[in-house]
Amino acid sequence: MKKPKTAAIVYSDVKRRYFPTEEQYLTEKDAVKDAKVIAKYFVKLGIKPMLYPANSVLPKKLKKDKPDMVLNLVGSVKGEEYLAASIPGVMELLEIPYTGTGILGESLSYNKFLVKKLLQQNGIPVPNYQLIVNPNQNLDSILRFPLISKLNEIHGSVEITNDAVSENEKHLRSRLKYLIKTYKADVLVEEFIVGREITCMIVESMKKKVYLAERIFNSDNKYVIATFETQWKDKKNKLSHYSKFSDPVLTEYVKKAFDITNMEDYGKFDVRLDESGRYYFIDSNSNPYFGPVELQGDISMILKMYGINFLEILKRLISNTMQQYNNPT
Repeated sequence: MKKPKTAAIVYSDVKRRYFPTEEQYLTEKDAVKDAKVIAKYFVKLGIKPMLYPANSVLPKKLKKDKPDMVLNLVGSVKGEEYLAASIPGVMELLEIPYTGTGILGESLSYNKFLVKKLLQQNGIPVPNYQLIVNPNQNLDSILRFPLISKLNEIHGSVEITNDAVSENEKHLRSRLKYLIKTYKADVLVEEFIVGREITCMIVESMKKKVYLAERIFNSDNKYVIATFETQWKDKKNKLSHYSKFSDPVLTEYVKKAFDITNMEDYGKFDVRLDESGRYYFIDSNSNPYFGPVELQGDISMILKMYGINFLEILKRLISNTMQQYNNPT
């Protein structure tokens, strides 16, 4: 395989006015800064990095500069996460090798309800769930409190707070009204699974490799979850850390889920393990936050426990991307 000489790093073009809340803006405000940190690792590999914001002039710039490959770090376009699926489309049209999931997988990732349906239909265990499009919509009779409510099309733990879990319908209705009114978006409601939380990273190289890590929380809250605060505001004093986890059953589930959801190169699944030893897939992300340990990227922190540093992760990603492009199936 021929090593690329140049690599475009494409990142979210972030402006505060694009986002309905400060919280959602915070998940991407450091996009260019993080891209510059990652660019240094390309230099270490002898590859010239070029940085581009994902905006209307991106296709024109890429067509002019003709990079050998693209590292896709885009999490939103004009503040809309589902539009991130347009970035692989640009690369396909320009015929530039790019990292990460393609158009279909990226589109699916931004509809948690559809992902739940796909997993469920293919034998991957998920909690009971319901898509809510109206705050007064009747609840499915199979649902049992406590219930956790999540924005259906938005990742980054946005609005996952200590108030995200409802013990009764009155509280749930109030939260649904707030989420739907604020974000103009549907809400996924699902049964809250009490138990341990496992973060599952999967990376493609010559074959799919799964890296499992249990979140160890330092919290006295009744419902222990990875909140927005712990993910974004308390980076220097995280309320959780990871420890290695191993189970061949879960590993096979993750590989299957990766294929079902049309992910490519790398992906992330969050799984709950209840007291009876049953797994429940509670979240998936086809383009999880990608960065070295100094940026506290989950992928690098978890793989570090397995003796793999970020430079090696990047090398694998580049190799897989170029190989797939040169040898399409």
